[in-house]
Amino acid sequence: MLALTTLENWHISGLDVQSAYLYGKLDEEIYMEFPEDFTPPHLKNKVLRLLRTLYGLKQAGLTWWNELNKSMKELGFEQLKTDASLFVYKKGNQIVVAIIYVDDALFCGPSKAFVKKVKAAFMKRWECCDLGEAKEFLQINIHRDGCYLHINQCEYLEKVLERCRMINTKPAHTPLPQGYQPEKNTAPVNPELRMQFQAVIGLLLYLMLGTRPDIAYAVMQMVQQSANPTQEHLHCM
Repeated sequence: MLALTTLENWHISGLDVQSAYLYGKLDEEIYMEFPEDFTPPHLKNKVLRLLRTLYGLKQAGLTWWNELNKSMKELGFEQLKTDASLFVYKKGNQIVVAIIYVDDALFCGPSKAFVKKVKAAFMKRWECCDLGEAKEFLQINIHRDGCYLHINQCEYLEKVLERCRMINTKPAHTPLPQGYQPEKNTAPVNPELRMQFQAVIGLLLYLMLGTRPDIAYAVMQMVQQSANPTQEHLHCM
């Protein structure tokens, strides 16, 4: 979608839905104890029944998404069958495409005024933080320069390097050592090493899918070793 907005010179505006999961309505009967130090004396032996979801409930994500889908239909959006996170609003020759991931959203369209109008209608339904012209989405930095759009994940990458304790390491020209072919490990599994390796793989997969397709081959080569990695496999990452 970012490529399309660049080619068509569309306006991109962002927002964040505040406390999104609290909007979800529960179908099941779920009870909880009073929060510590907040129990009224006359309700000491009572519990609370939840009518809406709270953060941490396994139903929270789905119930919020159901509420969101219902709201988007009422606003006149049509959800794409090929991508559930894309919603299209059409009125005459005007169009707005909404990209929504949990509580983060981008509204894109050729007319800045029309995008602003449709976005305002959405914000009336939910308590939102208006982010204005999109600068960041899902830890992807967005910079508009005329007809060019630049994206990067520099801040995310710095967090990855810090988490992996590689802030001061020397850079390499290739994602893997030249000519390196990972060999399958036949030794017993080291659970701690496997967990560490899979964590690194997960971080790199998001970077690969977001802004760095150039590391795709190297990452996919190492993904194949996730079941039983060695220390050598981890060092090559």
